Amino acid sequence: MNAPPAPSIRRVVLASFIGTTIEWYDFFLYGTAAALVFNKLFFPNFDPVAGTAAAFATYAVGFVARPLGGIVFGHYGDKLGRKTMLVTTLMIMGLATFGIGLLPSYGQIGVAAPVLLVLLRFLQGFGVGGEWGGAVLMAVEHGTTGRRGFQASWVQAGVPVGLLLANAVFHVVSSMPEASFLAWGWRVPFLLGILLLGVGMFIRLRIIESPLFEQAKAEDPGPKVPILAVLREHPRNVLVAMGARFAENAFFYIFTILVLSYGTQQLKLSQNAMLNAVLLGSAVQLVAIPFFGMLSDKLGRRPVYLGGALFLALFAFPFFLLLDTRNPFVVAAAVVVGLVGHAAMYGPQAAFFSELFGTRVRYSGASLGYQLASPLAGGLAPLIATSLLKWSDGRPWPVAVYLIVMSIITLTAVWMAEETHRRVL
Repeated sequence: MNAPPAPSIRRVVLASFIGTTIEWYDFFLYGTAAALVFNKLFFPNFDPVAGTAAAFATYAVGFVARPLGGIVFGHYGDKLGRKTMLVTTLMIMGLATFGIGLLPSYGQIGVAAPVLLVLLRFLQGFGVGGEWGGAVLMAVEHGTTGRRGFQASWVQAGVPVGLLLANAVFHVVSSMPEASFLAWGWRVPFLLGILLLGVGMFIRLRIIESPLFEQAKAEDPGPKVPILAVLREHPRNVLVAMGARFAENAFFYIFTILVLSYGTQQLKLSQNAMLNAVLLGSAVQLVAIPFFGMLSDKLGRRPVYLGGALFLALFAFPFFLLLDTRNPFVVAAAVVVGLVGHAAMYGPQAAFFSELFGTRVRYSGASLGYQLASPLAGGLAPLIATSLLKWSDGRPWPVAVYLIVMSIITLTAVWMAEETHRRVL
């Protein structure tokens, strides 16, 4: 099959990038709010550390929902097409985020407030669980052999941009007087999500369906239940993808979410100083992710991915030593270096996972491997780290050990994987 013309590829990559940016803006807003404000509004009867742990527990609910979203939307994405699922998941995410912005606090409606918060967080996770696979596959399946890593990495780059937007908006509203911020200011970033939803829907409705999917569907109706076919035919690759996610996902949420509460509560640094560190790291990642995606087209997915995992394993202890200097410039440098190491895994990941599966089960396979690891790695990482800090009286060494264990799992999984960068889809 001939590759689509370059303008078509660029249009699809841009649409996937912008849509992913919007969805992750929605998802990261919750993490930032959980680290900085939800403990006060929805869990006011807890001490600060316990309240933050409770807020991170609701945060983890979104990760529990992600495999379910991956299974449901993966099934229909393999049966009906990629584009319809992308529009549906974007709608779910946008409306759930807007709903969070309208929620009454615990002081207004009591225990119903955290219950509704958990429900909306679940919907966020359900939507993003299906979104990633569709956005990545549109880029990969429109892409060209020899450039898939670079092209698909732009979808991944939507993640730091979403994080950048979420933290930038929170940076603005958190500079308000505390009473105003807690009363209504924190709601503004969530309510703005409805405008971004409109932009994303307009863009995603204008792209065409994956040509590889259309061709494969015309030639073969495919399995009746794609996820069962994946588990029967590609169990090893599902486990490889899951294992590859452990270090990548855990480190990312330590670098971008846990660091906010650790910096403000343990180190007594200002919210703005910590948000600035994450903002700078996210900006650098916007360049680093496509760079490592391009590098994986030249060297292969495995060596680039393994290099990132090994670097972060070695950086786990130095990261916290740098944070503990309490110097805002050193703290920012630590976050930036950590996120560059993370980009070495995240850049090749989209193409790598997609190349592990055949076209008629690719949405289900890539989504399953990617999302099954989410609750075990990223979803639990801030909660586990907060609990370890509480157990160790604020000393970070147990968190560093935990991150090294995550790295060992990823190194083992990727070492056992096949090289895929020259595979014909």
